[in-house]
Amino acid sequence: MDAPVSPQLPFRPAERLAAVGVSEILKITNLANDLKRRGEDVIVLGAGEPDFDTPQHIKEAAARAMAAGKTKYTALDGTPELKVAIAAKFRRDNGLEYSPAEITVSAGAKQILYNAMMASLNPGDEVIIPTPFWVSYADIVQIAGGTPVLVPCKEAHGFRLTADDLERAITHRTRWVLFNSPSNPSGAAYGEAEYRPLLDVLLRHPNAWLIVDDMYEHIVYDGFKFVTPAAIEPALKSRTLTVNGVSKAYAMTGWRIGYAGGPVSLVQAMAVVQSQSTSCPCSISQAAALEALTGPQDIVRERRELFQRRRDLVVAALNTMDGITCRVPEGAFYTFASCEGLIGRTTPEGQVIRSDKEFAEYLLRTVGVAVVPGSAFGLGPYFRVSYANAETELMEACRRIASASARLS
Repeated sequence: MDAPVSPQLPFRPAERLAAVGVSEILKITNLANDLKRRGEDVIVLGAGEPDFDTPQHIKEAAARAMAAGKTKYTALDGTPELKVAIAAKFRRDNGLEYSPAEITVSAGAKQILYNAMMASLNPGDEVIIPTPFWVSYADIVQIAGGTPVLVPCKEAHGFRLTADDLERAITHRTRWVLFNSPSNPSGAAYGEAEYRPLLDVLLRHPNAWLIVDDMYEHIVYDGFKFVTPAAIEPALKSRTLTVNGVSKAYAMTGWRIGYAGGPVSLVQAMAVVQSQSTSCPCSISQAAALEALTGPQDIVRERRELFQRRRDLVVAALNTMDGITCRVPEGAFYTFASCEGLIGRTTPEGQVIRSDKEFAEYLLRTVGVAVVPGSAFGLGPYFRVSYANAETELMEACRRIASASARLS
């Protein structure tokens, strides 16, 4: 006699995912791209991805690596050649000395951050995150069992953390403080003068380590001088993880290579995490990253100048619109504009715009422009525009945003 078959139970996700969702940026971008595939006239200003192609000399280096049969597993957290090149980059650009043993390479800077959190956080450990913040920071902390401590950074302070706010946020449970400069989403950047009081606070709290996301290092404007904390305050270098990658500066988002320099003990612990997840990064991508860091750098400067021209175009256009104001960002390729003046206004269909999320939905629905609401980054009522698009597309998008905003009463 056959045994009775029990009814199948529904899938039960892990409890750690209860407070974590798919990135709001990805959801908006996917929705906008779906509309485009269905023939809708949509301009997507949501993606954090340069519209430029990877430079030809980098692609050729990848082709040479494939032709040479470099298609096998590599060392766990980066080839020796790439680690040497990263050490040279830190020395050349940042005045930082790292040995190869202090360098780690992963499948993108996001994995660097994930490895660091998984390797260091215990339940209840706190990570201070200045807000607005890149959407993945808090979720990575929560997946790793930590507690994100979001500290709002006002536009009046340039969307930058103040020393007083940092001092108030630090507790005996603080494990990490996380800086991102230039910032995604605000484009705000910290110079040495802005970093110095924050680093003085950290010197008084030896339990708090520092993660610095320098991904947009090379995309700064108006003569802004980029600096990174471990170079400003050498006493903090032994508890600082300096994170970077090739995605933004070299238009290599799909190649998935991020890297970091930090204390050997931390780098070794991160290697344990990586060994049980992805193992080594892609061998061909590492060869391409090696060429990016050691080859000609002129194209980085040329593209930065193009980004600055786009920034100026978008900021000027947004600041002409009734109900919208936009601070001039120091770097990255985003504007973080306030739509506070439009909250409470009514659409022609009679809907009251009550939040930045509703304003973003209104733009996508009525004029086919996809932006990301500031609340997705922890601070409203703002919206992020990525100007990593052609100038003609940016001009048309701004025209549509102005038209849609003008129809609100």
